[in-house]
Amino acid sequence: MTPQESAAAAVPHYTELPPTSVNVGDTERLVTTVAGGLLALYGLSQRSLPGVALAALGGALVARGASGHCPAYEAAGVNGAAGPAPVEIVQSMSVRVPRAEVYAFWRTLENLPRFMEHLRTVEATSETRSRWTAKGPGPLPDVTWEAEIVEDVPGERIVWQSLPGADVDNAGHVRFVDGPEGLTEVHARITYRPPAGPLGATVAKWLDPVLGSAVRQDIARFKHVIEAGEVPRNDPRVSGS
Repeated sequence: MTPQESAAAAVPHYTELPPTSVNVGDTERLVTTVAGGLLALYGLSQRSLPGVALAALGGALVARGASGHCPAYEAAGVNGAAGPAPVEIVQSMSVRVPRAEVYAFWRTLENLPRFMEHLRTVEATSETRSRWTAKGPGPLPDVTWEAEIVEDVPGERIVWQSLPGADVDNAGHVRFVDGPEGLTEVHARITYRPPAGPLGATVAKWLDPVLGSAVRQDIARFKHVIEAGEVPRNDPRVSGS
């Protein structure tokens, strides 16, 4: 097993993105919602028992479009909203800083843009929630999302995930372990899931390898930030640990 494989294996997999119940594609959801609304209005206008049945059917179609979930699709194993596979980024390194200090630096989320150049800002909105803004691909707009820390063990690990409504679903996990000779081992795993549909295909091309490579370098840059207190520019060492 290579050092990279050992590092990846050292990071638990329970921080994967939570499953989604959406199994209806965006276009189908829109058509279903509009058709259901029209059918419900027509049924109600009939003022008859068949009309009530039509209105009920229309309401069910509206609910299907709004939720994006179809029980029939689920039973048949069909997923009309399937999009590109998630992009997972794993990085590990050792830093010559006490574990408690390394944890404290990561736990202050506003510190993350200091070494993660793909992030513009991270703003804590409560004790566990925060608002993230990342640079968009090329000329495209910035990407924003709300995130929540779902597990926080002081000095040991921090686990977070984006909240519903994020431009790009993502989750992360960073773990801190005492290493030899006073070193602290940092193991990070970040997962991004592009949206379904044509937009998802475009975002996926940006996520991997463009954003994937950037995030790996960003995490590696953390070593220099925490040890030297500065961010080196055009330094080839930031691409490795």
